[in-house]
Amino acid sequence: MSNGKGLKYRLLMAMSRAIGALPDWFIYDWLGRFISFVLYRVAHYRVKVVRRNLNRAFPDKSQDELRQIERDFYAHLGELVIDTIDMANISREDMAARLRVDNLAEHRAATTDRSWVAMMAHYGCWEYFGAYQLHDERAQVLGVYHPLRNEAFDEFYYTIRSRFGLLPVKMKDIARFAVRHRNGYEGRPVVFGMIADQRPPREAENRMYDFLNSPTAFFMGGEWLARKFSMPVYFMHVEKVGRAKYSCTFECIYDGAEEVAEGEITRRYAERLEAMIRRAPHLWTWSHRRWKHLDIAEDEAAQNATE
Repeated sequence: MSNGKGLKYRLLMAMSRAIGALPDWFIYDWLGRFISFVLYRVAHYRVKVVRRNLNRAFPDKSQDELRQIERDFYAHLGELVIDTIDMANISREDMAARLRVDNLAEHRAATTDRSWVAMMAHYGCWEYFGAYQLHDERAQVLGVYHPLRNEAFDEFYYTIRSRFGLLPVKMKDIARFAVRHRNGYEGRPVVFGMIADQRPPREAENRMYDFLNSPTAFFMGGEWLARKFSMPVYFMHVEKVGRAKYSCTFECIYDGAEEVAEGEITRRYAERLEAMIRRAPHLWTWSHRRWKHLDIAEDEAAQNATE
């Protein structure tokens, strides 16, 4: 990192730690709401994208219902910013309390001395997944990520993600890492944390599934790991139980040995993710252009119709 970018990183960390040292009632009830207001009402951050996505996903809902989900999403987004900033300063005890694993004993028993894949989503505060390391220190939790273009922010996220023992690994390096550590990392089984709901860059090379009322492409990386190395796959069910507090359960959707058709594991993931989103839609990140290929096709059709 260059000196200029290093300075930006240090300033970013200093600011985050200073904010994190303030009382929770202030940073959540005041600063979080202010951030939400600015994003939604002042900057109109991706409001058109959010509305388009919601209209596509829920054609059966009224406009009043969709606007309520929209408002709730931006309120959650403001809180999510605070959740992330606060991770630069939070203690191990507080971090562990922010993510409760409801079926921890059962899950630990099922994964004893065995690496496994956790398939997650941009739902709730996904950065809290690193807290699983604090609940199961016998394993090495790994977070697969795409580097950010901004080096200062990339270093910031790397730092806060690794504070409690999570090991961040770039997506392009995951296959090499899995081959090298197929039997564990430093004597411990590996938990491969895969956020699998983002839009793949080359949709033609990925599987399409019926998801939230639209044909949707999904990354196959989690499924590839599981099938290649005979690892079980667990879907991470998430519920918000309070301000900056979540509970989760892990459901096995592939046991590592079952004979399944290609694409079946990802289909099971997509099915459970949709059900989770429908229960609390505002917790999913609607500001992503998840259906960009459909947006382009619709815009072109509309333009042709007016010519």
